[in-house]
Amino acid sequence: MIEAAMIWNEPNNKSHWDPEIDPDWTLFAEMAIGAADAIASVNPDVTRVLGGISPIDALFIRNMQGKGVLDHLDAVAVHGFPLDWNLWKVDEWPDKLDEIHAVTDLPVWISEVGVSTFGAEEVQLWGLQRTAELISGRAPRIQWYSLFDLPQAWGATTRHKEAEGSSYYRHFYMGLIREDGTPKPTLEKFGDYTPEFGLCQWFHFEDPRLDEAVAWMKRLGVKHLRTGLSWADSFRPNALGWFDRQMEKLADFDVTLTFCFTPEHRGIAPHHTSAPLVPEEFAAFCAAMIERYAGRAEHRIKGAA
Repeated sequence: MIEAAMIWNEPNNKSHWDPEIDPDWTLFAEMAIGAADAIASVNPDVTRVLGGISPIDALFIRNMQGKGVLDHLDAVAVHGFPLDWNLWKVDEWPDKLDEIHAVTDLPVWISEVGVSTFGAEEVQLWGLQRTAELISGRAPRIQWYSLFDLPQAWGATTRHKEAEGSSYYRHFYMGLIREDGTPKPTLEKFGDYTPEFGLCQWFHFEDPRLDEAVAWMKRLGVKHLRTGLSWADSFRPNALGWFDRQMEKLADFDVTLTFCFTPEHRGIAPHHTSAPLVPEEFAAFCAAMIERYAGRAEHRIKGAA
């Protein structure tokens, strides 16, 4: 059920990693290497993926290569939202992928791609169709973001909030299904692209949408799902109970588990974007979750008979 572990989310985006604390990503590299090795020590069959980068930046991948991070991973990943946040056109998708392939021999996953309905729902439908034309067959994993709109009352995980202007509010309209549970026009069309297209859906702690999500994904023919287990949430009361329920419900899918979010009391600064005080603690969390949900495997060279 657990096919991959993704180490952090958008590490080159200050909404997810604080560059004031770690301006050259040395602390991130240390943390990522430790986590990757800890995951491999528990189950080397789990594919280890660098957290999807946003923006798509070949220089960041070169930085990770120079710091030795990519030597401990099996794939890298990118996130692209040219119709909402990125400063490039949707037709540039092949070029953006080529930029990353030019600096690494590792497979390049597209672990988030999507189009909001902030301006018009018809834009999302057209965007799905055009995006599929451009990227189908070009990545081992393509995960559309997302199934559900983000409820307005929850708030988006970003450091800038309303200071982003309309960019902030687009976070709430990325789903194929509206906040009230009704389908958007794109939902029916999405099934034409599964199972090649999977989904990225984040579930909040004790998310009431979990059962509905499972039902919709099965109806749509989704096979591959990317979601997350929050290191910060692991300190909440009954955290393991929620994690167990979430993973049990997702047992019929090939899941990429994203590990991220620093607990406030375990960061250099009290924020989820902070480098941890003790990077080994993040590695231990990753290893424990892989052992719990993917199980231990014999220590062997990945791919060997």
